[in-house]
Amino acid sequence: MTFSDTSAMAPFIAAVLVSAAVILVDLVWPGRKTAALTATFVGLAIVAALTVAVGQSGTTAFGGSYRVDALTTFLDLLFVAIAALTAAFAPDYLGERGLPVAEFNAVLVFAMAGAMLIAGAADLIVLFLGLELMVLPGYLLAGYHKTDGFSTEGAIKYFLLGSFSSAIFLFGIAFMYGMTGTTRIDAVAANLTAVVAGTAPFSPGLGLGLAFLMTGVAFKIAAVPFHYWTPDAYQGSPTPVTGYLSVGPKVGAFAVIIRLFAGALLPMAAQWNIAVMVLAALTMTLGNLVALTQDNVKRTLAYSSIAHTGYMLVGFAAFAAGQIQGLEGLLYYGAAYAFMNLGAFAVIGAIQRKTGVTSNLSTFAGLVRREPALAWLMFLFLLSLTGIPPTAGFFGKFYIITAAVQAGKTDAWLYVLAVLAVLNAAAAAFYYLRIVVYMFMRDPDTETSVAAHGRLVWTGLAVTTVMTIVLGLFPGVLLDAVATAAKAIG
Repeated sequence: MTFSDTSAMAPFIAAVLVSAAVILVDLVWPGRKTAALTATFVGLAIVAALTVAVGQSGTTAFGGSYRVDALTTFLDLLFVAIAALTAAFAPDYLGERGLPVAEFNAVLVFAMAGAMLIAGAADLIVLFLGLELMVLPGYLLAGYHKTDGFSTEGAIKYFLLGSFSSAIFLFGIAFMYGMTGTTRIDAVAANLTAVVAGTAPFSPGLGLGLAFLMTGVAFKIAAVPFHYWTPDAYQGSPTPVTGYLSVGPKVGAFAVIIRLFAGALLPMAAQWNIAVMVLAALTMTLGNLVALTQDNVKRTLAYSSIAHTGYMLVGFAAFAAGQIQGLEGLLYYGAAYAFMNLGAFAVIGAIQRKTGVTSNLSTFAGLVRREPALAWLMFLFLLSLTGIPPTAGFFGKFYIITAAVQAGKTDAWLYVLAVLAVLNAAAAAFYYLRIVVYMFMRDPDTETSVAAHGRLVWTGLAVTTVMTIVLGLFPGVLLDAVATAAKAIG
């Protein structure tokens, strides 16, 4: 391992060391929540600083198996932000239930390290290793409240289906290696270019490899019909974990898709983009339709998360059809969705701070009279998830749908996908605004006392609120960054 390798991998190495440091701090000062949180936030700040510093170098590591480019930097900073916000929202909820904060933060940061490895992967093996490093801690977090049967049930379902999907994905990598003789992403792309040009044969093994890879990543992003683990895992997990699972692994899985399909498999986009468009249509439609029938807010947002996966796939389908704006829209939407969805789950977690408080719709009845600040913040996040201007969610949807319309000039099916995305966004307003009706227009069934919320929760909510508003009013703040990141693929 050379100095060049170490410098390129510095943010990833730092993330692993931060996870170890949090555990060490807890060993030295057991049960000291403040010490563990300080180590976590200082460590994440160092990781972010190293990410920015290394991001300007454009270096590679381990013979080109890992590379640092604008896309790596953008995704790494987003992963750090997701981890920091989750760590800010979790202590109040965990402390009330007697769950240790230090172990939670250590596992969370380790999951972030896996996502960072995905972001810079230039080899299929490194991509798979990063994916597993990201999802394995997720299984632990889903079952973190081990005395809660729902948490254990959700974790088991998440683990079993996640393991199956990882095996399927690995089979795809094996077939791709067997057909091309390499696992390097650029070399695989070169081999597939020859297949498309007709100078090399298209074998059944290559078709199987594509099918396995597509199925594996569809499980990871919870695309329909591979979404069955999502509602139970989200509803059963501790609420701060649900917030993390709804954005962290999702953005990480889309990073896999970008590195794999926009890199290695792009020469065969005409073959696999049909499947992407079908998945997008099914995912956003079924996700929204089932969300309409839910009476539990966490489960509603679980199906909402599935629908948002569909919107993001629309952007990727537009990119595969030749519109770079589709990839830019996907990256922008990923960042916007992370802030607004984490904010929504933070509000749910704050309401559920006291044990025994459910996330049923009835719990939100009359919230504006009990906790007006939380009610208005939830209203903002729900407006953004719906896609109402001038929020981040509106511009994210606008960017993706516009890219799909532009791509429709070369593939008319993308016009259909754009119209379907608009109709689904309109349908989603019903179940989002249903929560608003309960908060502002319904009387509570029972009187519940108001719980005090810590400064970390309010700080995190302030950050997510500002980002949700700023990214909607001033999208240019992020547009240059996503444009530079998208060009790194080319």
